[in-house]
Amino acid sequence: MEVFDYNDIQLIPNKCIVNSRSECDTTVEFGGRQFKLPVVPANMQTVINEELAVSLAQNGYFYVMHRFQPEARHDFIRRMHDQNLFASISVGVKPAEYDFIASLAADDLQPEYITIDIAHGYSDSVIKMIKYIKEQLPTAFVIAGNVGTPEGVRALENAGADATKVGVGPGKACITKVKTGFGTGGWQLAAIRYCAKAAQKPIVADGGIRTDGDIAKSLRFGATMCMIGSLFAGHLESPGKEVEEAGQKYKEYFGSASEYQKGAYHNVEGKKLLVPYQGSIYDTLQEMKEDLQSSISYAGGRDLKALRTVDYVIVKDTIYNGD
Repeated sequence: MEVFDYNDIQLIPNKCIVNSRSECDTTVEFGGRQFKLPVVPANMQTVINEELAVSLAQNGYFYVMHRFQPEARHDFIRRMHDQNLFASISVGVKPAEYDFIASLAADDLQPEYITIDIAHGYSDSVIKMIKYIKEQLPTAFVIAGNVGTPEGVRALENAGADATKVGVGPGKACITKVKTGFGTGGWQLAAIRYCAKAAQKPIVADGGIRTDGDIAKSLRFGATMCMIGSLFAGHLESPGKEVEEAGQKYKEYFGSASEYQKGAYHNVEGKKLLVPYQGSIYDTLQEMKEDLQSSISYAGGRDLKALRTVDYVIVKDTIYNGD
């Protein structure tokens, strides 16, 4: 098994066929809808809230609302639909979640996207929840995870998942491998590669993306969508608490399995970080678009498909230019 991560890979350029990078198309189809970019802010409480979800949906971007205000989800779906916007929510696998899904079915309130958001998604509890959602809300596009193996992908797809989320603890706010010895931290990109080879449906690469170039690498190795936390956490629109230290502005960013999210130090696999304040998220999304357009031009194509087949080299212990 060839093991590598984002910083070990460099993609090899092909002949450019466009006159301008602006000609390159970064749109992606996912769950029957088209979005401007193959990226989505992580469904974490310091990354996404309802206000940002509305704004992203209105502006042609995918979003996944977090699950940490469970009592608000019902009305959230209704408010999104009242604005003619798609509803994309997260659920867990505890017994109360079955009651929630049943209540949506009873009210004929069907969200377009449901993400089953579990740290260890290759489990009987997730398989059971996928089947229940598909039974109660058959039109919902179900994203299930997280997994890190081809076997996990196959199991969730066979249960009825429409997409699988790949990544076990590779994120900046994750400490899963430190606490448990398990995960895809340090070889996340290779995990995407192996999971994508087994997949019949879309893969969402979740965690470990530190630069815009990592988005292109994720697509090269089989991802359809990239879920990103730290790169989206420090913006004007980000719901994390603003903090000032030594004259520098930051925003808090913490993992879903951290004590700050749980409210207690119990089964902790996440930590809290301070992310430098970056202005508007739409400036970052525009930069991501431009960088991805450049990636497509280097790949020798006009759209994201060109990235799927480019050659690459593995350069271990690589450094940034000038370092």
